[in-house]
Amino acid sequence: MQKGKIGVTTENIFPIIKKFLYSDHEIFLRELVANAVDATQKLKALSSTGELKGELGDLTIRVEADPDNKTLKIIDRGIGMTAEEVDKYINQIAFSSAGEFLEKYKDQLNGIIGHFGLGFYSSFMVSKKVEINTLSWKDGARAVRWECAGDPEYVLEESDRKERGTEITLYLDDESGDFSSKDKVQALLGKYCKFMPVPIAFGKEQEWKDGKYVDTDKDKIINETNPLWTRKPSELKEEDYLDFYRNLYPMQEDPLFHIHLNVDYPFNLTGVLYFPKIKDQMEITRNKIQLYCNQVFVTDSVENIVPDFLTLLHGVIDSPDIPLNVSRSYLQSDSNVKKISTYITKKVADRLEEIFKKERTVFEEKWDNLKIFIEYGMLSDEKFYERAEKFALLKNTEGKYFSYDEYRTAIEPAQTDKNKKVVYLYTNDPVAQYSYVENARKKGYDVLVFDCQLDAHFVNLLESKFKDATFARVDADFIDKLIQKEEIEKPNLTEAQMRDISTMFNCVMPQKDAHYNVVVENLGENAAPVLITQSEFMRRYKEMSALGGGMNFYGQMPDSYTVTVNYQNPVIARIIEDKNKRTSSEIEAIEQDLVAPKAELAAIRENIKDKKEDDIDKSIRDSRDELQKKIEELEASRRNLVESFAKDSDLLGQVVDLALLSNNMLKGEALDKFVKRSLSLL
Repeated sequence: MQKGKIGVTTENIFPIIKKFLYSDHEIFLRELVANAVDATQKLKALSSTGELKGELGDLTIRVEADPDNKTLKIIDRGIGMTAEEVDKYINQIAFSSAGEFLEKYKDQLNGIIGHFGLGFYSSFMVSKKVEINTLSWKDGARAVRWECAGDPEYVLEESDRKERGTEITLYLDDESGDFSSKDKVQALLGKYCKFMPVPIAFGKEQEWKDGKYVDTDKDKIINETNPLWTRKPSELKEEDYLDFYRNLYPMQEDPLFHIHLNVDYPFNLTGVLYFPKIKDQMEITRNKIQLYCNQVFVTDSVENIVPDFLTLLHGVIDSPDIPLNVSRSYLQSDSNVKKISTYITKKVADRLEEIFKKERTVFEEKWDNLKIFIEYGMLSDEKFYERAEKFALLKNTEGKYFSYDEYRTAIEPAQTDKNKKVVYLYTNDPVAQYSYVENARKKGYDVLVFDCQLDAHFVNLLESKFKDATFARVDADFIDKLIQKEEIEKPNLTEAQMRDISTMFNCVMPQKDAHYNVVVENLGENAAPVLITQSEFMRRYKEMSALGGGMNFYGQMPDSYTVTVNYQNPVIARIIEDKNKRTSSEIEAIEQDLVAPKAELAAIRENIKDKKEDDIDKSIRDSRDELQKKIEELEASRRNLVESFAKDSDLLGQVVDLALLSNNMLKGEALDKFVKRSLSLL
């Protein structure tokens, strides 16, 4: 019997394993089973070269859990180890110091263990004692047993094992007893080992007998040793890909289509990626791509391995060339990872373009679900944009689809404005903005649908990419202003008349944290009396701010609306005529009273225009201020007259409420008042 100390330069290796790898403590089972797979694969290699004589026999790896004794066993019939090999691979851990290890790798918890010789030692994260019983494949080898209780002391002695291979027994500590639970072990094997390349047995298949399920003699194999991504696409049918997807994501709808990845130079990569259906765009989920290394599950956080927009995809990537044991900053700079990322992006673009060219109808049918992936990619990856602009589609309110070039050709004759810019009209809600869409269509214009949550950013991108073009939401202004063919003649109004109209409409608008700018335009007799619109620029940037994009100051600004009063509409003419009848005498008197003080104030300002404030005589300053105050009081009296009329005018309230209603801005008490007023006017 041999006794000794494990070859580390510090005795702190076990506390480090327990403490700093603890957040990933469940991966011990993955590491031990992966070691068993490795031992089995090496045995197959020895057999194929003729070094190993005789039959391989049953190579199934067995996992056995005993919840009563809180033990867990991993048993293989691989190459096994001699006493010398146990001493070399188990006792001599190649670390210059545990402290250096901790400092260097403390941020890379997932995947580092196997890559740094700690695969077996991960068992001490959950065990108070670990035992190895092993017999090498080599002729004349003697079986040995190794035992360690979680400190540098160990025992190595001969054993009576007769069967080639290795049996590892974990005596679980008090905090980790649940790892001997069959349900827990089943879940971990399903997560980490379900595609390992050697059969893994855990428990027995069951059958229904005498009113209950009972074990049979047949092993329950928990893994698929030849998963779909390891096979050639020529061997597979569409149903195979669907079955695999359903196995990976049992509660998901079937995907739109798949992409089979298979490359062996200049790096190794296999896998299958799926475009999932997205029913509710607010429920987009990431991290559905599973990363494997030689069929061993590593992680489902692949954001540094595939481009950000492709983390929305589902599926599997398997590559031995992705460094799993290094920091995220290293991943971002590693040349292999960059090549893999570029390759995956290219394969996705190739597949999309292939469907667009060969199955245009199918592509259009799937577009509404594909759109968010493609827009996200075009926004975040310039090279993907260059590829995607060939197959990306635009959809109009009639449900027709166009490529970018097709749509430009279709709308350019009608939708080019007086500045030679092609105006792309769009709606983000065809139902809510129905009247605006109809007004555009009556003019012979086409309206696109941009109802994706990324579209505020995406419209901005397209506007920057399309030559001599601008985008405008269809409710951003009167249609003749959105696509202005010629100068529109302004109403012939004095400044005071313009102010009266602005006062009238402003005082009846809802005042809740919003700003209203009233303008008067000649829009024609048949156009609506009042339009309430939001500036395309402000609304778009507020939406972009809400989605995040470094423009939060726009999100903090109050909503701003333009209230366009159509001076040529007969109803507006009636309102102004009614206002003049009820207020003209008082307003005329106020205007007469304003003539003298305005003239005096103008004369004073002319005399002092070249003087600094401190050089002006006090009596002149006082006269100026008194005149200013008098003018402000008279103008306030005029505003009060106009506001009093406005608040009493049912007709004015009605046209404003109709405009608010068409913008979904009339709610609660205001809506109730509108309904009652409508009934009374009838």
